[in-house]
Amino acid sequence: MKRFLLVLLACVTAISTLSAREVYILNNSWRFFFKDENSSDNARFVTVPHTWNSDALTENGELRQTTANYRRKLFVPAEWQGKRLFLRFGGVMSVADVFVNGSFVGGHKGGRTAFAVEVTDKIFFGSENSLLVEVSNVYRSDLLPTSTEQNMYGGIYRDVELIVTDKTTVSPLYYGTDGVIVMPTKVSAESVEGSVKVALLGKKDTQCNVTVDVVSPDGYVADTKSVKAKIDGKLLNIPFSVTNPELWSLHSPSLYRVDVVVGADTVSLNTGFRKLEITPQQLLTLNGKQLPVRGVNLCHDNAKSANALTESDYDADFATIKQMGANAIRSVEGPHSQMLYDKCDREGMLVWVDTPLCQSPFLSDIAFYNSDAFKQNGREQLKEIILQNIHHPSVAMWGIFSLLRGRSADLMGYVKELNSLAKSTDPSRPTVSCSNQDGDINFITDLIVWQQSVGWDKGAVEDLNLWQNALRTNWNHLRQAVCYGEGGTKGNYNEDYVSHSASQHRIPESWQTRFHEGYVSRIDNNLFWGVWLNTMFDFGALRHGGGVRNSGLVAFDHAQYKDAYYLYKTLWNKKSPTLHIVGKNREVRLGKRQAVKIYCSRGVPTVTINGNPVAVRNISQGIFVTDSIEMYGNNHVVVSTDKLCDSTTFAVGNYLRRKW
Repeated sequence: MKRFLLVLLACVTAISTLSAREVYILNNSWRFFFKDENSSDNARFVTVPHTWNSDALTENGELRQTTANYRRKLFVPAEWQGKRLFLRFGGVMSVADVFVNGSFVGGHKGGRTAFAVEVTDKIFFGSENSLLVEVSNVYRSDLLPTSTEQNMYGGIYRDVELIVTDKTTVSPLYYGTDGVIVMPTKVSAESVEGSVKVALLGKKDTQCNVTVDVVSPDGYVADTKSVKAKIDGKLLNIPFSVTNPELWSLHSPSLYRVDVVVGADTVSLNTGFRKLEITPQQLLTLNGKQLPVRGVNLCHDNAKSANALTESDYDADFATIKQMGANAIRSVEGPHSQMLYDKCDREGMLVWVDTPLCQSPFLSDIAFYNSDAFKQNGREQLKEIILQNIHHPSVAMWGIFSLLRGRSADLMGYVKELNSLAKSTDPSRPTVSCSNQDGDINFITDLIVWQQSVGWDKGAVEDLNLWQNALRTNWNHLRQAVCYGEGGTKGNYNEDYVSHSASQHRIPESWQTRFHEGYVSRIDNNLFWGVWLNTMFDFGALRHGGGVRNSGLVAFDHAQYKDAYYLYKTLWNKKSPTLHIVGKNREVRLGKRQAVKIYCSRGVPTVTINGNPVAVRNISQGIFVTDSIEMYGNNHVVVSTDKLCDSTTFAVGNYLRRKW
């Protein structure tokens, strides 16, 4: 049970009834100050999730890379003497050192994964205690990632928990997990077989009883196992089986609950069983049915919360993604909060979780350091990513690298090592990489996703056909998908823009729209197991310039939908109809003759301009355009179909050009 804990725990009556395990949320009453302030005299009270770089979201902002301190008081009742106490952090960006009453109790290197430290021996029971967390977001050569466009905001940006247990307990220290690892090994419509691995803490050679219950979606116990275990520092392995399982799928996301009981201590988590396979035709199937993946890349911030995302932030983002018709999310450069994956489990959405071994195509950073410290940090983060998320049925694949440009033997060897580590840690899921280079590095992971920009910074969109023909001829043995997407700024930007060089950040939305229209009409879905859009939302990218990377289908506020969003909603969402006039932000247009483009998923739209009907023709699936007609001054457009209606007004004629 989770409870909110104030600075002082005064409710002794309630505390005296403490069961074997209690979890308290420690998000309130932190005092924050930068380390270079040298004193906490001017510390500010903050509530976590928190970042000190929320002001870096404007293009005039500056990403502050530094070390900061978070302090708070914690009263621990005398009644807890004999218990074990742990602090668990959902995410700290990027390095954390934790102190209790002035003593170091543990640390962590990695900004996207959870970790826990035991504080029992440093606690004053029946007294007030001092907690200090030193946090740094400085780029380091021994910490992944070392090359990223995404802002590394810093801060304790996810929940902090106090976990109180008996002396013999399920360990919260095992790679930041709850100490319970659910691993199905065989899944079919007839049965599921697997094992539950349990990390135990207690006095060495202590005997304890461990019970595992697998509870069905209907609430009955589908399997139960009880064993007598000796604590020896090794994972306890308990097999389980479920007959006639309710398999998890996108349309029927059935969830089981696994309860692990050690004495009076109980740890529960939700999971699901499904069978994800790669066919000889290099396609994906889920429970034996072909699954065309329609995915989006999701970064780790928004304009309101920076990286300190709340459950309501994730709920809103999920709804936006679901409404567009996507069925998969890629967690770019590391995992999101468990809140998102819990939601994907409950509502049916596939997930690809990246490791932070990545390289920005726009920056000259070194992405791989051939040092023991760098490589060990990558191994540790990969293990944490997999083990913290392995119980999620929505998580379908582990990303090993993204956009690496190097081809050295050292880099190749390290990628192979990480791939092998992922396969040995979780044999049930495929590995995947995202690449914009050729070479042998693309043959290491189970799946490959080509990040493509033909028609943007090289060639024309029509050349996409040549590229696909080359893949079909030379590399058709690869299990491949495609990822694409380019920038466009939401706003009234006009068509006299002719360059999208790196120095120009306000690329008109129409450029992005034409790029996506060109791709959706040319992508050969028979060649790829999936399509991934880069990205779902604009994201903070001060190192790239302009403050915000505008490649998203939705603006950085996560509220303003671009035309490309409606394009995919038209093509992907088969349940909710779409009718959208393209280019409504273009309030002023040049040229006497104008046409209106419409996205429509149901029937043929009816269009009137200034009250007069205009002929409409279908130019591609879901895309319609009116005849070009002469227009003057202000023009009112009304579009309707299937009880839906959309309208806009724009002016035709001379105007004062916007200064870039």
